[in-house]
Amino acid sequence: MTGYVLKRLLLIIPTLFGIMLVNFIIIQAAPGGPVQQILAKIRGESSDVENRFGGGGQDFGFDSTASYESSYRGVQGIDPAFIKDLERQFGFDKPAYQRFFIMIGNYLTFDFGKSYFRDEKVVSLVCSKVPVSASLGLWTTLLVYCISIPLGIAKAVRDGSRFDVITSGVVIIAYAIPSFLFALFLIIMFAGGSFWSLFPLRGLTSDNWQSLSLFGKAVDYLWHLALPIFAMVIAGFAKLTLLTKNSFLEEISKQYIVTARAKGLSQKRVLYGHIFRNALLVVIAGFPAAFIHILFTSSLLIEVLFSLDGLGLLGFEAAMSRDYPVMFGTLYMFTLLGMVLHLIGDLLYMAVDRRIDLTAARG
Repeated sequence: MTGYVLKRLLLIIPTLFGIMLVNFIIIQAAPGGPVQQILAKIRGESSDVENRFGGGGQDFGFDSTASYESSYRGVQGIDPAFIKDLERQFGFDKPAYQRFFIMIGNYLTFDFGKSYFRDEKVVSLVCSKVPVSASLGLWTTLLVYCISIPLGIAKAVRDGSRFDVITSGVVIIAYAIPSFLFALFLIIMFAGGSFWSLFPLRGLTSDNWQSLSLFGKAVDYLWHLALPIFAMVIAGFAKLTLLTKNSFLEEISKQYIVTARAKGLSQKRVLYGHIFRNALLVVIAGFPAAFIHILFTSSLLIEVLFSLDGLGLLGFEAAMSRDYPVMFGTLYMFTLLGMVLHLIGDLLYMAVDRRIDLTAARG
């Protein structure tokens, strides 16, 4: 067990390095870096116009000997010394490979630097956004498990019945509809889009939240979370429902269940005394990975659509403004956290089911 854990921890290093390197290369090749964004604002033009007329993506230091006129086309009238100061401020006076290794060296000591445009440390920014994303992730994961497990059990017990067919249709439709599309539907229908204005569209709490009673604060909090969580739950419960059903069906057909029924045990005793604890091992052990997926993947567009100031919206705004410290810092932190939680999930598999021996895996 110890050797397996050490092996997985050591594999995190090259994996994380590769992910950071690939993303660094892709982002460097993308047009509209932070220097170019500032120059476009100075000239009173949008970045899209800058790119359309040849702004390009050459302001990242790949050729440190290039003249400013060739690196930033369309910047006539701006002092080259000012551009040079901007490059020095953002660190683009160094070649790309130097900036990458400097960044990785800082990240190894968890020094993620400061945001280009917010004048705030990346760690502080992330910590301030975590409560919103954690609220979405925790509530969504809890509701998904509370819905999917009972529904999956009911489908397994009634396999092939009308109930199973109807619920399978609902599950397939829910799985096929993207969460952001369902969120748009909810906004149009219930958040003042075109029909009713029953739910708020922005934020996690109301402006008068501090003046409300404890019960009023709880109601206001849930009122704001209702639509975004509903959108995420609809898109997230289908896979877990089918996994639960298949796990129960697999256990129901095993010999020890036939033996238990032959001994005269009731259906309820067989279901919850024997099948339940074995069938849910895989489902429960997969909780860390499911939470990570919901927290860092599913909530991105939901936070943007509902204007929730969480990690998803932070990442979206950082990408739009080319705030590289926030982009790479959050990528590093969340990738590392994701790989560690996947390791924890694998260890949970081995802990809850002794038949699983990942230490014997090869390759």
